[in-house]
Amino acid sequence: MSYSCHSSEAVCINSSDSTKSAPAANTTGGGGGGTDSSTTSTASPTSSISTTSTSSGISTTSTSCSISTIRPRPDRLQRDAPAEMKVKHGCAPDAGVPGATEDELLTNSAITPEDVLGLQKITENYLCSPEQNVHMIDFTRFKIRDMETGTVLFEITKPPMPAGSRKDCDPNAGRFVRYQFTPAFLHLRQVGATVEFTVGDTPINNFRMIERHYFREQLLKSFDFEFGFCMPSSKNTCEHIYEFPALSEEIMREMILHPYETQSDSFYFVDNQLVMHNKADYSYSGGP
Repeated sequence: MSYSCHSSEAVCINSSDSTKSAPAANTTGGGGGGTDSSTTSTASPTSSISTTSTSSGISTTSTSCSISTIRPRPDRLQRDAPAEMKVKHGCAPDAGVPGATEDELLTNSAITPEDVLGLQKITENYLCSPEQNVHMIDFTRFKIRDMETGTVLFEITKPPMPAGSRKDCDPNAGRFVRYQFTPAFLHLRQVGATVEFTVGDTPINNFRMIERHYFREQLLKSFDFEFGFCMPSSKNTCEHIYEFPALSEEIMREMILHPYETQSDSFYFVDNQLVMHNKADYSYSGGP
């Protein structure tokens, strides 16, 4: 059975002129986002994370991550969930979406949300080029917390880019991330994912993410989130709520025994056209 989760409303905090007010970029991972060639991250005892960047879907370059224990105080937990951020969400099985193959989509001049919702397995290639991100969307920070306890599970921040290095940067860098969790992560039912991102000098009215998770060729869950309106030259913060479906003990055991065979595609759309595509894989064995 496949599941489709939809965030029908997400009100984002944003501030204009992010290039002046924001520190040098932070990055996002998690839920399938991408990171650049080095990151800093923190994780709780229930889950550890390491990230891997890649310039293609095959060869990878490992990054260094700092892992530490976080024991947030109750007053900090309240500040970690700003009142301005709210999300309405629901979950229902996929229905009425025609099937599609990766080869079919690669022949399309434009790829829509309905196209990727028809995919029945993980993609082998990226379905769009980095140049299609004409809105200059840059994910700079990503944090996940357990909604039941408020515990921060991990946090990734994109490091500053050295002066003069942008012109030599591989445009495909940061499109793939690798995560390492303990088995306990599979028992979480609801997590909040806070993302920070900047946009270029044009407003974005319809920014949407579809994230599909697979184990081998089985669709485990499909998430559908709206980011809302983004002002030009702004830094934005949104929290999306992930409702995880209950997995059988047999599937969880197989996912633990076969690290990195759990994978995800994250598709980002502006005005219903694909502009970004990131990939990730996952280990739940507690080690590399």
